[in-house]
Amino acid sequence: MPNDCPDLTALLGSRICHDLISPLGAIGNGVELLSMAGTAAGPEMALIAESVASAKARIRFFRIAFGAAAPDHRLGRPEILAVIADMTRGGKLVIDWQPEGDEARRTVKLAFLGLQCLESALPWGGRITVQQLGPTWVLRAEALRVKADPALWAVLAGQGNPAEVSPAQVHFALMPVEAARQNRQLQADLTETEISLRF
Repeated sequence: MPNDCPDLTALLGSRICHDLISPLGAIGNGVELLSMAGTAAGPEMALIAESVASAKARIRFFRIAFGAAAPDHRLGRPEILAVIADMTRGGKLVIDWQPEGDEARRTVKLAFLGLQCLESALPWGGRITVQQLGPTWVLRAEALRVKADPALWAVLAGQGNPAEVSPAQVHFALMPVEAARQNRQLQADLTETEISLRF
């Protein structure tokens, strides 16, 4: 595919996230208004509010990971940290985003795809540290035990068959494509308790 062709997958991701975030926001506002009026007390409405907040957090994350990213578009550190905090709230995964300052959206997109790959290997929770060492980014996952599917990590390394990736694991197929678009090399190192991902 020529380099000047649009990234249709990213455009589709942006469109879906854009169309979903507005109705979710409306539901959240409705629940808040009912709570203020005193007509929505109870565990049922609390569950709805929690579910809406969780869905909005994932869509914000997906919009960056799967959406379009113009080369000149940047994301501020507060926005990045807010997205990560909302995504991990109440879970067993801790993400320590260490880079300071604004970052190119396309770089954050690649990092978020990497975070999803690492999250897939941490079903029991753990800690992921994101560092920027000069031009190189390092994502390091640590846990008492990791569960890394060799077939998926082979796809990430460009050695597996992307056609065999399930929808739930599509980030393993998308990350090497995005890395190639950005002229970056991916490197993954796996042990029983740690995975590091560099690009």
